[in-house]
Amino acid sequence: MAEAFSVTNDAIDPSLADVVKGNQDKVAGWMKGEPGAWGFLAGQAVIAVRGQAGRDLADMERRLVWSRMWWWLEQVRARLDGPI
Repeated sequence: MAEAFSVTNDAIDPSLADVVKGNQDKVAGWMKGEPGAWGFLAGQAVIAVRGQAGRDLADMERRLVWSRMWWWLEQVRARLDGPI
């Protein structure tokens, strides 16, 4: 019997990293405050994790995905704004 997928930071981080890497134009747009950039990235994150889980996500799981996606974006911003 297959183990149920659990939406945790450790489980979803690889998918979220792929969303960041695969959508660098939208990440740049998010950093510039472009309308729609966050919504696009949040949606892509949910789609990626939903595919990984093989099922729809519960409301709390979607909120965790959004929160963690925001964390990833903040990490990108910190790296770009920090010392070289």
